[in-house]
Order: sequence, then C-alpha cells, then structure tokens
Amino acid sequence: MKFLSRFHLDGFVLGIVAVAILGSVFPVSGTGQTVLDWATRIAIGVLFLLYGARLSPQEALKGLKHWRLHSVVFAATFVLFPLIGLALRALVPGVLSEDLYTGILYLCLVPSTVQSSIAFTSIAKGNVAGAIVSASFSNLIGVFVTPALVILLMTTTGDAHVDFSSILDIVLQLLLPFFVGQLIRPFVIDWLQKYSAPTRIVDRGSIFLVVFSAFSASMNEGIWHTVTVWQVFGVVLVCCVVLAVVLAVTALAGRKLGFSVPDRIVIVFCGSKKSLATGLPMASVLFVGQPVGLIVLPLMIFHQIQLIVCAALAQQYSRRSREESASTVA
Repeated sequence: MKFLSRFHLDGFVLGIVAVAILGSVFPVSGTGQTVLDWATRIAIGVLFLLYGARLSPQEALKGLKHWRLHSVVFAATFVLFPLIGLALRALVPGVLSEDLYTGILYLCLVPSTVQSSIAFTSIAKGNVAGAIVSASFSNLIGVFVTPALVILLMTTTGDAHVDFSSILDIVLQLLLPFFVGQLIRPFVIDWLQKYSAPTRIVDRGSIFLVVFSAFSASMNEGIWHTVTVWQVFGVVLVCCVVLAVVLAVTALAGRKLGFSVPDRIVIVFCGSKKSLATGLPMASVLFVGQPVGLIVLPLMIFHQIQLIVCAALAQQYSRRSREESASTVA
C-alpha cells in the first residue's frame, strides 16, 4: 500500500478499475441486463439527490463574492477545456478512433473535482476557502452546463447523439433528484453529516454500478475489438498533453491577471481537474445506446494522471512556500 500511495492510487480508483475488469470479464445479458439498467438508473438518481442535499446554497452564495477567482476557474473548466477538446478532433482517425475522441471531448466538458481540488490546494498552501467555493460551484453548475455542452458541441459535430428522450433522462435522473435533494436538505443534512460512512458507501457503490454497467454493455456490443493497444496508448498521451496545456495556461492566467499566490494555486488546481465521480453517472445518462465504456475510458485515464501530476505539483508549491517563509524569518 505504501508503494501504491506514491502514485496516489487510492482504493476508490483501484475499485473502479477492478469493477471495469469484472464488467468486461463477466458481462450480464438478457434479464440480468434489464435489472442492471434499472438499478443503475435508480443509483444515479440517489447519487444526485445526495449531491443536492449536501450543497449549502448559503455557503455557495457567500463565497461568490470573490467572483473574479471563480470566473477564471469557470472559464478554465467550461471554456478552455472544451476548446482544447474541439481542437483535438484533428487527431481522428490517425491517433484516436471516433469513440475514443468522443470520450476525450466528453472529459473536456465535465465539471471540476471537489475533494482532490480542495486537498491539493490545502497541501500547496493556497486559498482553501476559495477552492471550496470554486470546486463546489463547478459541480453545481456542471449539472446544468455539462449536458448543455454535450447537446451543443457533441450533437452538432456528430460525435454523439442526444435526442429528446436523452434530455428527458437528464431531467429525471440528474436535475430532478438534485432539486429534491436541495428541498430536503434542511431535514437530512444533520443525519448526512453524522453518518458520513453510509453515504460514502452509497456514493461509491453507485459509481461502481455505473462503471460495471458501462463495461458490461461494451463487451456485449463487442466494442473492445475495435480498439488497439496503440489507440489506448494514444489516449494516455493525449490526456497528458491536455493536462500540461491546461496547467500552463491556468498558471500563466493567474499571474497575468494579478492574483495573489494563494488564489493562483486555486486557479491551477480547481481549473485543471475533471470529476470522475460526476462524469461517470452523467455519461450513462447522456450516451444511452452508445459505447459508454469507451467514452468514459479517457476520463478514467485522465483522472489518474491528474492525481499523480497535481500531487507532485502541490508538494512543490508547499516546499516553495516553506522556503519563502524561512527566508522571510531569516
């Protein structure tokens, strides 16, 4: 475990990989597939209900006072990333297949992470309060913005097909549970905070179920026979390049716009992340009837790369902060 911790391979990520392998080796079909589909839909609804119940509207509105900081993070997440994703269309079919490119573009449209963005900002001695609001706001607005961007960018370019039934699924499985969670928040938030372990099991169990369903369906459709090892390697390389570009642009933007160092740290870490926990359930709703396993593969790869790179970057920021503090005292 110590060896794995050096690469920030936590149990959640390892669990997702294990479930993906199980779904590929033991795919379900027939009645089992029908039951799995309904269980997945219910799990997604419960997941977004919990998202809504946890988010405090008062805290979010209070934090929005630092609008310049949050605007830059929002622009990085929902403007810079999508533009990069659209530009990568040039890699089809030489480096990426159509389905893998759809996955690359999709990962560019999902919101930022919450937990890791805040954790890395804290390690780097950044503005933790600003990170909490920026990351939470990204996830909140992402419930609306990500489906809208998928419809706008992926449907019009032919990379995905989102029809009226898909829009209805978005409303019923994502937005409605989210708003119900907001409505019942005053009655359940104390229980959720007191019993965090059971809710965490529901969170992760829902995501594991989504991943198993996606990879099981991909195996039944014979999707993996259309992908080569070199194409998967190409996805890894593309994810590395995307992350490097975003990290460079967010770091430069923070300096050029005159932000303090703690705020620049927020921009770098919150603006460069993509949420696996939010992106996976959304994909199963947005891409019904399409190879979801292949579409979410780039997001899974990017998630692990961002953890490794940002962990090292956070340590570097922290070390620099300690050195500056020591020189000031001296």
